[in-house]
Amino acid sequence: MGNIVLLAIVIGFFYWIFKSYSRYTAYSAEAFKNFSVSKESLKRSDLGLFVALVAKVAKADGRVDALEAQLVGIMFDDISAIFPEPTKTKEILKEIFYEEKDNFDNLAQIAQTLGNATKKDRAKQQQFMGFLIQLAFIDGEVSKSEDEVLITIAEAFEFDPDNYHAIFDQFENIMKNVKPKTNISDAYALLGVKESDDISVIKKAYRDLVRKYHPDIIKSQNSDEAYMKEATAKTQEINQAYEMIKKVKESVKI
Repeated sequence: MGNIVLLAIVIGFFYWIFKSYSRYTAYSAEAFKNFSVSKESLKRSDLGLFVALVAKVAKADGRVDALEAQLVGIMFDDISAIFPEPTKTKEILKEIFYEEKDNFDNLAQIAQTLGNATKKDRAKQQQFMGFLIQLAFIDGEVSKSEDEVLITIAEAFEFDPDNYHAIFDQFENIMKNVKPKTNISDAYALLGVKESDDISVIKKAYRDLVRKYHPDIIKSQNSDEAYMKEATAKTQEINQAYEMIKKVKESVKI
């Protein structure tokens, strides 16, 4: 009888550990409901560290382009929504991003800190690494400086090199398979706008579609691997259609 009671206690203890760990590792409003929002606490959190790495990848080639800025802004919304005081959280995340985007001296240190915090959760590390690689590819290609930043992060994570290259190759193939619209009518149709629409209307439609189909770091934790690939391809397709329309509109003005 005593052994049965002891076994029940042990099982209960490990169940409690499992539930606590699951609550901690799941990025949800429930997991962060008691989180005290401050700049210091956010900078130390997994997601705050991740935002710092996103900033460095986005600025690695010397500039944050329009689509990168769009995706980063939406990412702030996605992340801040699970914290108490979302508006305050979003503003702090912006501060972290702008402070970190031009500072590459602490790249390895921040990556190592996040790597150590998540080393028991390889799925989460894969999620982070996949998102960062995807961000580097979002403008169509990865520059040498972006590649160097990504490799530094992967090494600090102690990320399996074969796994890293497999993810990288997958996104590279996605970009190769995203065919630009050859017909301007198809571009307008993809964005759901008319040729006669003002550029401001077209820009709003573009932003709404990017927001709808963007790769979501929070949502992707509950999705299969195909989710990020599909989101990346769709986002790139939308961006290419918008760029085509924008060039046509600009040439008409000239």
